[in-house]
Parts: sequence; C-alpha cells; structure tokens
Amino acid sequence: MNEPRLLEANGLTLHFGAIPALVDVDAQLWPGEVLAIVGESGSGKTTLLNVLAGRIRPDSGVVQYRAPDGEMLDVHAMPAPALRGLHRSDWGFVQQNPRENLRMGVSAGGNVGERLMARGERHYGDIRAEALRWLAEVEIDADRIDDLPRVFSGGMLQRLQIARTLVTHPRLVFMDEPTGGLDVSVQARLLDLIRSLVARLGIAVVLVTHDIAVARLLAARIMVMQRGRVVETGLTDQVLDDPQHPYTQLLVSSVLAA
Repeated sequence: MNEPRLLEANGLTLHFGAIPALVDVDAQLWPGEVLAIVGESGSGKTTLLNVLAGRIRPDSGVVQYRAPDGEMLDVHAMPAPALRGLHRSDWGFVQQNPRENLRMGVSAGGNVGERLMARGERHYGDIRAEALRWLAEVEIDADRIDDLPRVFSGGMLQRLQIARTLVTHPRLVFMDEPTGGLDVSVQARLLDLIRSLVARLGIAVVLVTHDIAVARLLAARIMVMQRGRVVETGLTDQVLDDPQHPYTQLLVSSVLAA
C-alpha cells in the first residue's frame, strides 16, 4: 500500500499489575481499510482497541493518527479536549453493548442528532432531517424517530448506535464485538449492513471480534492475539486459509470442528 497510513502504533506495552496486557504490539491501518483483531477472551484485543482509541494510556509505545491535513498526531500526547473533539468528529466507537453508547432516555432521533450538535450543528430542521436519513440507512422505520431506545430490540439498538456513530461521517471507527450477543439471524443482517455501509462510505475500521467468520466477512487484514502479543498478521484469507502459528491453527480448527 503506497498511500500514507491513517493510524500507526509502535511498541505498545501495557501491564495491569503484574499481568502483561500488551507486549510490544505494532499495528498499522490504511484509509478505508478494515482490520480485524481476533483472539480468545483475555488475549488483549479489546485492550489494544482502547489503547489505539486513546481510551487507555500504554506504559510505553506510541499511537499516531494522520489528521485530514496530513499532520501525524500523537494520540496519547493530545490534550483531553482535543481527543474528545476527535472522537466527536473524525472518529467513532461502536460498543458491544449499545446501551453504553446511547442515551436511553432520549429519542432515537435525538441520539443521532446529539452527535451532530456536539459537532456544532444548530438548525433543528436540518438535524432532524439528517437523523431521519440515517435511521433509513440502518433500516429503522421513520415512524420510530421519536421512540425511546428502551423499547427497541437488541438488533435495533445496535443499528441505532451505528447511525449515531456514522452521522458525522468519521474517517475511522473502532468496533468492539458489534454483533456479540445477538441471535444468528439478527447478526447476519447486521453484518451485511456494516459491510455495505463501510464499503460505500470508505470508512477505516478497527474491528475486535472473537468470531473468525465475522473477521473473514468484514476485514481485509487480520491480527491474531494471544496473551497480549500479536502472533500472526496478514491478509485475512491468507491467514485463515493457511495459518502459520500454532495458536492461529487452533483457532481455525476449533471453528471448523464446531
């Protein structure tokens, strides 16, 4: 890939007490690319996601983000207000549990509109129109715009969270197990939606998942983590079709045997 990297991490190391959560992790992401981070529970994948997103500071190592003007920003050296501004505009975060990212006492349209208001939009009619457009994008009926999220199903909540996240047209979205805990049929529909939106909008995504099938469907590249280390990385199909590391082989064989 000849174009400049959008996100780059080098030498990320983090301990929780005596436990190594990340050990000398490097990562790269290019504009419009989907990178999957996979591994079992406790492998360090969600910790890595939060470090890349500036939510957790590593003991050592650097995370850099290329701003729209081309400047490389040191994520963990940014003032807190600047980092919050980045998360409100250029970046988005999709949680496994959408209730952590939605305001359950605010209408569906209000949840989407709030992110626009945080970016500085003030015209009520324009905000509501954009909220309606994004509810349609994620296949939520327009007549649900004034409904509270607490009456929505799990799949609808996740789609609402995605609408709230994407309404500001972020360049980079972090996703933490976006289909976790959903029924298989709901999960398949949501995956198709995510894949189509990401491809059409050209969004770069860092995706954490324990599900290799999700990684294969959504991601061009994959990183396999075990005990805080990256044990294998490469093009998704190549890694999953011909895994080289014993841990990756075990993950793939466990899926095949299921």
